[in-house]
Amino acid sequence: MVCFIFANRLSDRAGIKFIYMAAKTDLFQSPDYFNVDDLLTEEQKMIRDTVRNYVKKEISPIIEDYAQRAEFPEHIVKQMGDIGCFGPTVPEQYGGGGLDYISYGLMMQELERGDSGVRSTASVQGSLVMYPIYAYGSEEQRMKYLPKLASGEWLGCFGLTEPNHGSDPSSMLTNIRDNGDDYVILNGAKMWISNAPFSQVAVVWAKDEAGIIRGMVVERGMEGFSTPTTHGKWSLRASATGELVFDNVKVPKANIFPNVQGLKGPLGCLTKARYGIAWGAVGAAMDCYHTALEYSKERIQFGKPIGAFQLQQKKLAEMVTEITKAQLLNWRLGVLMDEGKATPQQVSMAKRNACEIATQICRDARQMLGGMGITGEYPVMRHMMNLESVITYEGTHDIHLLITGMDVTGFNAFK
Repeated sequence: MVCFIFANRLSDRAGIKFIYMAAKTDLFQSPDYFNVDDLLTEEQKMIRDTVRNYVKKEISPIIEDYAQRAEFPEHIVKQMGDIGCFGPTVPEQYGGGGLDYISYGLMMQELERGDSGVRSTASVQGSLVMYPIYAYGSEEQRMKYLPKLASGEWLGCFGLTEPNHGSDPSSMLTNIRDNGDDYVILNGAKMWISNAPFSQVAVVWAKDEAGIIRGMVVERGMEGFSTPTTHGKWSLRASATGELVFDNVKVPKANIFPNVQGLKGPLGCLTKARYGIAWGAVGAAMDCYHTALEYSKERIQFGKPIGAFQLQQKKLAEMVTEITKAQLLNWRLGVLMDEGKATPQQVSMAKRNACEIATQICRDARQMLGGMGITGEYPVMRHMMNLESVITYEGTHDIHLLITGMDVTGFNAFK
């Protein structure tokens, strides 16, 4: 059943009124071939269903339109804050949800089922901005920033990747020097920064005069700090991406994280974010599988539904098999995270696995839909394009393979 909604929307920034057509009614049903739901608590299922219903109501009807126009739906930031998608594992005293990691993973799964860019917004806010402020920051920093970030009143971003330093962040050139009073002077640039154009704060990593990596909070409005938007993307088109440019920015010393030094600071954040990606990418895979399955029952060729042909059943059987394996892997990783036993290497494996199976499932689903698969009437091509970013950011596919390889052999292939 297809239900198209026509509506008028006023673009506040452009001041242009236009008509758009929303996507199909979201009739998604989650695959659960091995009864993974039986492993979840009632609270975890309630949290998942809350986010799933939010995506069905607020994200699915608009996301194709925003992706086609390469525009970030800024209004969803407050919505996601209202339902607790920002910093769900951060203690409640700072505005977070105080939830377990399986609940966090399920939330990311449902958001990315809607769109990878939507999940990226939440991942950055929670794992890359709120987490370091909570884990590495002072109590004053926590109380100043975390409640506003948790509620969605403020949006944050994370500055690590540079124009010439991606997989090797230890070689970063962004630097701070002591100004001799209450400030440091920050110079450099970061790029491929999700949320940057709309962020009120940025968690930035830079080297001090001794070459030690330090983290700090940079606030919009500080003189010399700008966030130019990255244009021309074919992926994550409904996500805001930009640069962070620092030209003699005076950052108060009170904004520097007191409880961490060195690369372990940003890498600790990335471990948390990669965990969310492991769940999120499976959400994209689930959406493509559901789309392909339903299409296979409705599309008639040679006198019968294409789902009745062997090759189409092979594709669907492989899709649901890989989704099931990833669901179980993620659930086990979530248990280890909650027990404080999960290693960064295990998180890398789960992130790489989820991205790999999701990318293949999206491609197979696109083939099953034929020409319709490249249109915005179905979500498959949008997921495909998004996953080309997800498989690359926060550790490329090959880097995560080498992390696993080093862990099992003991040999460092990075040097």
